[in-house]
Amino acid sequence: MSVAARSSSDELWVCQLGTVPWREAVVMQEQIRTRRQAGELPDTLLLLEHPPVYTRGRRSHAGELMLGEDFYRARGIEVVDTNRGGRVTYHGPGQLVGYPIMGVTDVLAHLRTIEQALVLSLAQEGIKARSRVDDGADFTGVWVEGRKIASLGVHVSRGISTHGFAVNVENDLEPFSWVVACGLPDVEMTSVARELGPGRAAGVACFRKRVAHQFCRAHGQRQRLVSPRRLGIEAPLALSRRAMVMA
Repeated sequence: MSVAARSSSDELWVCQLGTVPWREAVVMQEQIRTRRQAGELPDTLLLLEHPPVYTRGRRSHAGELMLGEDFYRARGIEVVDTNRGGRVTYHGPGQLVGYPIMGVTDVLAHLRTIEQALVLSLAQEGIKARSRVDDGADFTGVWVEGRKIASLGVHVSRGISTHGFAVNVENDLEPFSWVVACGLPDVEMTSVARELGPGRAAGVACFRKRVAHQFCRAHGQRQRLVSPRRLGIEAPLALSRRAMVMA
């Protein structure tokens, strides 16, 4: 393990990336995972948004895209396969996506800790949310009463996780109704904005700070904001045009 990684073992590095196409984010995760496995980086959390995309997890089946891929692509929504757990879900602008790339020894405990961090973040917004772990694997995520507000799906390779979570903050919820979201035919999706009502939601930027804080707290690690360059990845074009928080 490098000196830098050893000295940062109690830190969780957080990198805010703005809007990143899904395929580019996968490449970033793979690059960071390789360095994390080699001991060159500590645990890392990427926080970002995606352009419109449906992702199909390992347990997905064709019937979940009930309107056909041409319908979705005609509306500017990409359809991609992924090696994460879970079923079909939607990502789009206004949704906060988090990719923890970190050491994991117990996948179920990893999911429960993420859920805990999101529940606490939502509580700070004034939203009472919960995990539904006792209802089975299809109910993984975070719920407000019977409405789903956050989805989870991870992949672990050689002890290091990729993929992660997506919280609906102020995104368009209609695309969820065009698929069998999360493999649940009758699921109702919600968002921070919908739960709080018009003009009351603080927005993605504010909620992102809450999630970063609670995620690090839930894992017993100190937060350190770093730039993409510090992680050895290329900054998205949008980020290269403004000042960065440097490590």
